[in-house]
Amino acid sequence: MLSIDVVCPVFREEAAIETFHKALVEATQPLYGEYKFRYIYVVDPSPPDRSAEILQGIAEKTDNVTVLVMSRRFGHQAALIAGIDETRGDAVIMLDSDMQHPPSLIPKLIEEWRGGSEIVQTLRHDDQKISFGKRVTSRMFYGVFERMTGIDLNAGSADFRLLSRKVADVFRTQFREHNPFFRGLVTWVGYRISYVEFVPEKRFAGRSNYSLAALILFATNGIFSFSKLPLRVCIWLGLIFATFSALSGAYYLTVYLFFEDIVVPGWASLFALGAFGLSMNLFFLGVLGEYVGLIFDEVKNRPRYLVGDKFGANADADAGARKETVS
Repeated sequence: MLSIDVVCPVFREEAAIETFHKALVEATQPLYGEYKFRYIYVVDPSPPDRSAEILQGIAEKTDNVTVLVMSRRFGHQAALIAGIDETRGDAVIMLDSDMQHPPSLIPKLIEEWRGGSEIVQTLRHDDQKISFGKRVTSRMFYGVFERMTGIDLNAGSADFRLLSRKVADVFRTQFREHNPFFRGLVTWVGYRISYVEFVPEKRFAGRSNYSLAALILFATNGIFSFSKLPLRVCIWLGLIFATFSALSGAYYLTVYLFFEDIVVPGWASLFALGAFGLSMNLFFLGVLGEYVGLIFDEVKNRPRYLVGDKFGANADADAGARKETVS
């Protein structure tokens, strides 16, 4: 019998996690005769949220639930990495636990996988439930990402996908990035991929845990992880401004040397130009700093996550604080 591991990152989902687990079981239970399922919850702790305690109670009542509780908050992408590292099944399904990724779609993902796809990626089809601003900024990001990286990242790509064992092992053993951008990586690896569209449900409880600042950080990390174009843009802008400055200097020097009776106006404009040049320098330093920061994260070679507690199925295999193996 084939086995499937379902990885679910959890962050501040105390009010929804029981409902989500029930929906997950209901969606997969009809397939129990064909597949052996294990549900892996990866909790990014955020006291006083009780998600970990609730999941521990669920794990004690069944033999196919594993709960990993991070030692501290490491973030959504790190939780996905921890979940993938825990998997051993023939396929891995990843979805968020806020009910916006419908568990009812899982049989369709499995069907596509059995049809020969190594990766089954879902595409979020935003309807009127999603704010106009979010829809516009989402489309802008995907368009900018594709143009800057050359990677065909389909609009609406979500962190709801199925990976074959082959692809999951690639992520487990060959990708050691500390700031992975999975939505880009699943396309970049080049394995056979198919797509399934879905309309996101309304959050069961609370509001999105992604603030505007977090979304901007997520987007810039995705671009900087895949493209050197921002650095090249800085180079070309620097050359353009250097050329403009040289020509302006030559003009004013010529006027000063050969046309003494002409007063060169424009102290205000020169000041504005200088301020603009300074702001561009700061912008260039910011872009360069982002790349230096990514390099800094890699060369420190710290673990990408640490697991503080583990409950449920396979918990005895590596009980206690478990550190990710770093290659």
